[in-house]
Amino acid sequence: MPDTASFAFTPSLLLTLAFALALTAGFVLKLWLAGRQLRQVALGRAAVPTAFADHIALPAHQKAADYTRAKLRFGVLEAALGAVVLLGWTLLGGLDALNQALLWALGAGMGQQLALLAAFALISGLIDLPGTLYQTFVLEQRFGFNQTTPRLWLGDLVKSTLLGALIGLPLAAAILALMASAGQLWWLWAWALWTGFNLLLMWVYPTFIAPFFNKFVPLQDEALAARVQALMQRCGFAAKGLFVMDGSRRSAHANAYFTGFGSAKRVVFFDTLLRQLSPEEVEAVLAHELGHFHHRHITKRMAAMFALSLAGFALLGWLSTQVWFYTGLGVQPGLVGLVPGAAAPPNDALALLLFLLAVPVFTVFLSPLFAQMSRAHEFQADAYAVAQTGSGSLASALLKLYEDNASTLTPDPVYVKFYYSHPPAVERLARMHAGAAA
Repeated sequence: MPDTASFAFTPSLLLTLAFALALTAGFVLKLWLAGRQLRQVALGRAAVPTAFADHIALPAHQKAADYTRAKLRFGVLEAALGAVVLLGWTLLGGLDALNQALLWALGAGMGQQLALLAAFALISGLIDLPGTLYQTFVLEQRFGFNQTTPRLWLGDLVKSTLLGALIGLPLAAAILALMASAGQLWWLWAWALWTGFNLLLMWVYPTFIAPFFNKFVPLQDEALAARVQALMQRCGFAAKGLFVMDGSRRSAHANAYFTGFGSAKRVVFFDTLLRQLSPEEVEAVLAHELGHFHHRHITKRMAAMFALSLAGFALLGWLSTQVWFYTGLGVQPGLVGLVPGAAAPPNDALALLLFLLAVPVFTVFLSPLFAQMSRAHEFQADAYAVAQTGSGSLASALLKLYEDNASTLTPDPVYVKFYYSHPPAVERLARMHAGAAA
């Protein structure tokens, strides 16, 4: 019989159990929430809610219900596959096997670590590829949203892969170099580098990166441009230019957004948005986006992101020195003296990958907090837009966008609290009308 008295819950075993329990609990939670949403949307499919009966036709409402349910079912399959793949990378030894194979082929050093990061990204991309193809060319195609061609899709894939390598590998090399040579506070320097990189990317992206994927032309509608300029002047907002993006090349979904940082800020309208909305409605949508800047939502979100990333780098700085962090997640780290006479291979790339794999498992339960903050910001932006343009134009614009994007009008309240970054249509419209009346 085994000696049960000698059995002990080591830190490594505790991490293994906690990881497996959190992964299972997270997947069960996602299944439960998806089931609630599926039932709620199915129950509301037969009739348009009273509040929308004068604006949304029954066929459009039923299309939204069917689209929502199809995406949910696909999302459940993706979540199941993701859980299995995550177990394969960690507790079942996939990442350890990949690391050992590259150590055998390349030897220890920076080259091997970068190869590990690149190989992991490539394999993960290949695993996700069938799902991406299905979502684009089957699911989105079935409901009339996909506009992209296989050639365009493949071109986007090649461009994004090359850009990811050109940008990501040097950044990863810099962080790995800091981990190896910047001492115990390497994580602070790495966080400063990461923060600076993100700020630089916000400035560079709209001018140099986005044009690789889409065409941006100045807004030609002079009347609409004058209306938009007048709105921005009233709101005290300046942008480098007003642009129209050829979003219709890839999707029938519509949107408008601000991009850039500092003097590089620009206003971008999807061409699909300009086709679907009247000038008054476009102005209202833009006023909503301006509301985010008026309430400093972008700055607050950036500050929160940088604060969380600082905490994350600090945690990684400690975990990367703990042997149980590696062994508890299915990886054998390089240790001094593990092989007599041989230098220990670096663990830095392993630590980065394990951290990126494990953190979402434990933080998924925080999703309602971030979703609630986002919905509160959306209500504030709506109120600002109503104050600038009135409730009628924004309400009619939102109704058109909900219909054209096939957004369900009957979501499950619990699902909303957990996942929705934007309030449901009925809540947004009720809040707008109440604010306008007040």
